[in-house]
Amino acid sequence: ILVTAAPPVVPPALVDQLGDGGRLVIPVGVAYQELRVITRVLDGELREERVFPVRFVPMTGTALEH
Repeated sequence: ILVTAAPPVVPPALVDQLGDGGRLVIPVGVAYQELRVITRVLDGELREERVFPVRFVPMTGTALEH
Protein backbone atom coordinates (compact mmCIF):
# COMPACT_ATOMS: atom_id res chain seq x y z
CA ILE A 1 0.00 0.00 0.00
CA LEU A 2 1.52 3.33 -1.07
CA VAL A 3 0.13 6.47 0.60
CA THR A 4 0.89 9.91 -0.86
CA ALA A 5 -0.55 12.19 1.84
CA ALA A 6 0.66 12.43 5.43
CA PRO A 7 -1.63 11.59 8.35
CA PRO A 8 -0.51 12.68 11.84
CA VAL A 9 -0.28 8.98 12.89
CA VAL A 10 -0.39 5.68 11.01
CA PRO A 11 -4.07 4.81 10.40
CA PRO A 12 -4.85 1.37 11.91
CA ALA A 13 -7.31 0.68 9.06
CA LEU A 14 -4.42 0.68 6.58
CA VAL A 15 -2.27 -1.59 8.74
CA ASP A 16 -5.21 -3.99 9.11
CA GLN A 17 -5.27 -4.43 5.31
CA LEU A 18 -1.74 -5.85 5.19
CA GLY A 19 -1.43 -9.55 4.46
CA ASP A 20 1.64 -11.63 5.35
CA GLY A 21 4.62 -10.07 3.59
CA GLY A 22 2.60 -6.92 2.79
CA ARG A 23 4.12 -3.45 3.07
CA LEU A 24 2.68 -0.05 3.86
CA VAL A 25 4.80 2.90 2.66
CA ILE A 26 3.50 6.08 4.25
CA PRO A 27 4.63 9.59 5.19
CA VAL A 28 3.67 10.33 8.82
CA GLY A 29 3.64 13.56 10.82
CA VAL A 30 2.46 17.15 10.95
CA ALA A 31 5.29 19.71 11.24
CA TYR A 32 8.01 17.04 11.02
CA GLN A 33 7.25 14.15 8.67
CA GLU A 34 9.13 10.93 8.05
CA LEU A 35 8.66 8.13 5.56
CA ARG A 36 7.86 4.82 7.21
CA VAL A 37 7.73 1.31 5.82
CA ILE A 38 5.57 -1.07 7.84
CA THR A 39 5.83 -4.77 6.95
CA ARG A 40 3.67 -7.62 8.19
CA VAL A 41 6.12 -10.52 8.45
CA LEU A 42 5.04 -14.12 7.95
CA ASP A 43 4.02 -14.77 11.57
CA GLY A 44 1.69 -11.74 11.55
CA GLU A 45 4.11 -9.54 13.48
CA LEU A 46 4.62 -5.95 12.32
CA ARG A 47 8.03 -4.46 11.60
CA GLU A 48 8.37 -0.66 11.22
CA GLU A 49 11.29 1.11 9.56
CA ARG A 50 11.72 4.88 9.72
CA VAL A 51 13.40 5.71 6.42
CA PHE A 52 14.08 9.47 6.13
CA PRO A 53 12.50 12.93 6.55
CA VAL A 54 9.96 13.92 3.88
CA ARG A 55 7.44 16.66 3.08
CA PHE A 56 4.01 15.60 1.79
CA VAL A 57 0.62 17.30 1.76
CA PRO A 58 -1.43 16.51 4.88
CA MET A 59 -4.10 13.83 4.78
CA THR A 60 -7.50 15.49 5.23
CA GLY A 61 -11.20 14.74 5.29
CA THR A 62 -12.81 11.36 5.82
CA ALA A 63 -9.55 9.51 5.16
CA LEU A 64 -8.52 10.39 8.72
CA GLU A 65 -11.69 8.87 10.20
CA HIS A 66 -10.91 5.30 9.15
